Amino acid sequence: MSNVLNSRWTALGVLSATGLMTVLDGSIVTVAMPAIQRDLDFSAAGLSWIVNAYLIPFGGLLLLAGRLGDLIGRRAMFLAGNAVFTAASVLAGAASDAGLLIAARFLQGVGSALASAVVLGILVTLFTEPAERGKAIAIFSFTGAAGASIGQVVGGVLTDALSWPWIFFINVPIGLVTILLALPALPADRGAGLSAGADVIGALLVTSGLMLGIYTIVKVEEYGWLAAHTLGLGALSIALLGGFVARQATAKAPLMPLRILRSRNVAGANLAQMLSLSGMFAFQVLVALYMQRVLGYGALETGLAMLPAAVGIGTLSLFVSARVIARFGARTVLVAGLVLLVAAMLLLTRITVDTGYLTHLLPPMLLIAGGGLMLPALATLAMSGAQDSDAGLTSGLFNTTQQVGMAVGVAVLSTMAASRTGELLAAGAGEAAALTGGYRLAFGISAGLLVAALVVALTVLRRPAGEPASEVRPSVTV
Repeated sequence: MSNVLNSRWTALGVLSATGLMTVLDGSIVTVAMPAIQRDLDFSAAGLSWIVNAYLIPFGGLLLLAGRLGDLIGRRAMFLAGNAVFTAASVLAGAASDAGLLIAARFLQGVGSALASAVVLGILVTLFTEPAERGKAIAIFSFTGAAGASIGQVVGGVLTDALSWPWIFFINVPIGLVTILLALPALPADRGAGLSAGADVIGALLVTSGLMLGIYTIVKVEEYGWLAAHTLGLGALSIALLGGFVARQATAKAPLMPLRILRSRNVAGANLAQMLSLSGMFAFQVLVALYMQRVLGYGALETGLAMLPAAVGIGTLSLFVSARVIARFGARTVLVAGLVLLVAAMLLLTRITVDTGYLTHLLPPMLLIAGGGLMLPALATLAMSGAQDSDAGLTSGLFNTTQQVGMAVGVAVLSTMAASRTGELLAAGAGEAAALTGGYRLAFGISAGLLVAALVVALTVLRRPAGEPASEVRPSVTV
């Protein structure tokens, strides 16, 4: 029995390491971009593709990869994804021109999608008892939150101390160790076979629709919301995704059986996640821009200033969330986390051009710790309605709404902030005051998105079957 337990917790470490690595890679490049632009002669417009080339395949392939994991085996999909990501990291670090780096970043996004899509599906099949599952999800959520929070710090340290290729080379030893540990630790599963869901037409529709949609979103800041480019490609993306849904309703072997959306918790948790991460991820981007462009912080200073948020999220997700979910239920914990996040965003609407860190920035940084309650609770609720045969698909869907939510949030709030800044500049405000006004508006919209997620949590979500009532004390120790 001890060996079984050790194997399961080793497997959780492997899954969490992959989650950390893929999330970290989405943010670590941001502070290295000036150095990359200088060395590889990127144009100003082309520089954004260092990020976009990763995000588009990552978000676009998650749903397909999750379903393929159910069909050909989640362990095989996880190993393949890690192998592709690790190899692509070597190519990215060794890139000698802009085109090669963008191609390598695209391959990194593909590998991340293949591995990430099935992680939660593997996790919920390994940990079936509610209290243990809560603890496992809390640990996994902690590593993901940590990756998002420390990416800029790590990127700054590696770029300053070594050089920008090391932000990619650092993935290689982590990836190799992950693969070697995964081989004995992850349970072998054969999957249902491609004949159980080899819907090629559906796969083409959903993958092209998601990739096109994410591409349209990330280019909004360049073209604007009402531009023909945005409206035309956005309409085509919606049409492709609509065609995918219609296909799934009629296909004999659908890629995504629509029955998974009949679960209120699956549908509600994905909607709440899209809304909440639209606001929460934009916080990470916009606060960093505010500190650098208005307050004059350097890249490393900005990362260090955001460390209290990372520590708070990590502390609650790793040491508190499993206990309180077992004690009060995932829905109640989700509501508590969202309330803290709303309060953080409302405080940020009070920033000024000479805001003091201790008085105005530290309090919301501490309240952002509510994400450490929100993220594990959302994962628990989303996976609570998953059948074993659909665990990979449900995991892929959850990760898809996560990526889409973050992309939409950054696009919407960055555009709104830039628009408000332009209005204030036109009215005669100074640059710092105009930028601050734009960020304040964005934080207000972020608070609204989080309130909408709170409404979904209160009206749609229900206590998962088998979850202990609030008066039952948890047996798990953390």
